[in-house]
Amino acid sequence: MSVVAGGMIGAGIAALAVGLFFVRARFAATSGAGRVLVLGPVFEAVALTIFATEHFLAARDLSGIVPRWLPGPLFWTYFVGAALLAAAISFIAWRCVRWSASLLALLFLIIVATIDLPNLPGHTHERLFWTLTVRETCFAGGAMVLAGSLWQRGRRAGATLISLGRLLVACTFAFYAVEHFLFPRFVPGVPLEKMTPVWVPAPTLLAYIVGTTLLATGVGLMIRRTRRTAAASAGTVLVLLTVFFYVPILVTEIRSPLAVEGVNYVGDTLLLAATALLAGFGAD
Repeated sequence: MSVVAGGMIGAGIAALAVGLFFVRARFAATSGAGRVLVLGPVFEAVALTIFATEHFLAARDLSGIVPRWLPGPLFWTYFVGAALLAAAISFIAWRCVRWSASLLALLFLIIVATIDLPNLPGHTHERLFWTLTVRETCFAGGAMVLAGSLWQRGRRAGATLISLGRLLVACTFAFYAVEHFLFPRFVPGVPLEKMTPVWVPAPTLLAYIVGTTLLATGVGLMIRRTRRTAAASAGTVLVLLTVFFYVPILVTEIRSPLAVEGVNYVGDTLLLAATALLAGFGAD
């Protein structure tokens, strides 16, 4: 196992353990779908910690993503890692979450504006380009809903963040659902370029199940009475997908050059699960 992959895994496990410890009181104070939703910030923190660790341990590799017109690419790589880690700590400790979630959403939108959209002219017809672009936008949407839900009730800013963020998540889930139906042999969840391993049983059926879940969630998030249930259901399915699909794939790749990629897929899917759960905040 490489140092980068081992560090990412260790940091993620540590964040999960600490997050579950700190969320106990809020978990006990809720019931029903709320008990699932309250785990959203914890799963978000775990994924952010995994990616922050990658930014620290593989900074030189990731610095190539920084736009060429921006000086000091290595500095910005570390800066983004520090920002992700700060947001993760805030979500776990449940302190200053309104501001950390707002800034996290802004960070994701800046990534879209400075890295994804400038490449639009040359990649308009590439499926992977749109998958990545809407992924970052979706992550921003989940953070927006979380931030808006913590604003004082009745404030227009909070309601706007919730509505806009939830719309972004819903549209992304619907878009991903269509991808699952059109390209069922690619891995489910965030349908990137990796093909489902041949040892996974009924891969097409699995893709259709996940796609149906995402589509139902996209619709459910737009209906007031079904928002919490839709968010909790999608979050649960995606967490299970992380544990029983992506973790086994990671285990098979842990001693190969694909180990870091495997950890990234775990983090990506867990972050999508957390985003689904965050989309249910402020719906009561």
